[in-house]
Amino acid sequence: MKTGTPPAAASERAWVLAAVRRIEADFQRSSDTHLIPLPLAGFPGVDLYLKDESSHPTGSLKHRLARSLFLYALCNGWLHQGTTVVEASSGSTAISEAYFARLLALPFVAVMPAATSSEKIAAIEFQGGRCHLVDDPLTIYSESRRLADQLGGHYLDQFTYAERATDWRSNNNIAESIFQQMRLERYPLPEWIVSSAGTGGTVATLGRYVRYCARSTRICAADPENSVFFDHYRSRQPDLCLHSSSRIEGIGRPRVEASFLPKVIDAMVRVPDVWSLAAMHELTARLGRSVGASTGTNLIAALACMARMQEGGVQGSVVTLLCDSGDRYRHTYYNDSWLQHAGLACQRERAALAVALDTGQLASELSAGWHLAGELAID
Repeated sequence: MKTGTPPAAASERAWVLAAVRRIEADFQRSSDTHLIPLPLAGFPGVDLYLKDESSHPTGSLKHRLARSLFLYALCNGWLHQGTTVVEASSGSTAISEAYFARLLALPFVAVMPAATSSEKIAAIEFQGGRCHLVDDPLTIYSESRRLADQLGGHYLDQFTYAERATDWRSNNNIAESIFQQMRLERYPLPEWIVSSAGTGGTVATLGRYVRYCARSTRICAADPENSVFFDHYRSRQPDLCLHSSSRIEGIGRPRVEASFLPKVIDAMVRVPDVWSLAAMHELTARLGRSVGASTGTNLIAALACMARMQEGGVQGSVVTLLCDSGDRYRHTYYNDSWLQHAGLACQRERAALAVALDTGQLASELSAGWHLAGELAID
């Protein structure tokens, strides 16, 4: 009687092991992302840092998530040689996933809102992926499942698996990296770490890590308009839903996602879109390089944390994320005609923000326009 592993199973196992090794080898070739200090004259007792996630091979924070999702799917037996990989994405995650799919020689299809920038679509196609556009952002989930079934493929489902695919305890996740890089700074233990939420996976990693390591650092999540995360944080209603999509690409969702974990978040800021874009433009000028709109959202939320620290006489550090480059938005957020047409012209807000950063005095329009919850809420 013959025993042993059937040839087909052995071949499949060998392919999976080789695929994991290929992804890990790619990780070893990539250095950690930089932590950039941003001196602000208006906040002499608060040091602000930007974790520059745009330096990943695919240019955004989502590179970390895509790597984790592929490893998770491989180790769960969901991906096989030749499997078509399908994802619902507004752009940056799909770019990174297309990169890893090409690394493993797997077909990739991104199901995306039709309003996604042409630059992101081109970047996905450059990596060998295919884009499937839908008009209603709420249909990207069902359409992704349908396509995966039709093609005999696998739906990665970042919105469900982001928080569980990421190793939040250590293994050079973004939280561990931040704390390692802060060790020699004036205030090595951040008072706040600020991150916007797309899936919620990054915020969940940050919130879990500080608890796991018994850090006193608090986590603030930033949310744009046309997103349910902020309202869910306050109400805990699981069935909140919108039939419009966020205008700040990559963050905000029209429904509550499984990876968004409000209990590990200490505060939230809902940022008006015009202020996100004003912050994007002002930060671009101060850094001498372009950043995306979600980074502007992060900067405004970080400003809320810094303002609260200054009011309380607290000195310390705040870390937020530079999510991606502004190069992906040349025809939208960096186009004056587009901004005007979208009702997002932001010159006045940018000027007011510059004054706030240089003097510490917030514009009344900003403090009246943002919404604060959790530990940042005014009693």
